[in-house]
Amino acid sequence: MVVNDKRSEIAILRTLGLAPKSIMAIFMVQGIVIGFWGVLIGTGLGLLISMNVNNLIHWIESLLGYTVFEPSVYPLSHIPTIIRWGDICMISLMAFLLASLATLYPAWKAAKTQPAEALRYE
Repeated sequence: MVVNDKRSEIAILRTLGLAPKSIMAIFMVQGIVIGFWGVLIGTGLGLLISMNVNNLIHWIESLLGYTVFEPSVYPLSHIPTIIRWGDICMISLMAFLLASLATLYPAWKAAKTQPAEALRYE
């Protein structure tokens, strides 16, 4: 989406002499930064919710006036939560690597932008 939105700006930079590798690097860095913040915020929210899942369920039950886990059906008084830091680190690392790899194709497309084609309809 960013590459499509910035197509004319990419063409202007190419016209001014910026190398395709530099354009690719710009979009790679932008994608990696966005991926890093996404993984960081997602991991933080996931940990916050998992540490407070029982309080969250009680809050939803009091808000809706409905029992989420009916005691006659589910023999649970609470949801057990075990935080395994090794699993969290591995999942976060893999999510970051996938987000970083996902920036390759858009960055490559940005680097291949032809200035004349991009500026034709501007």
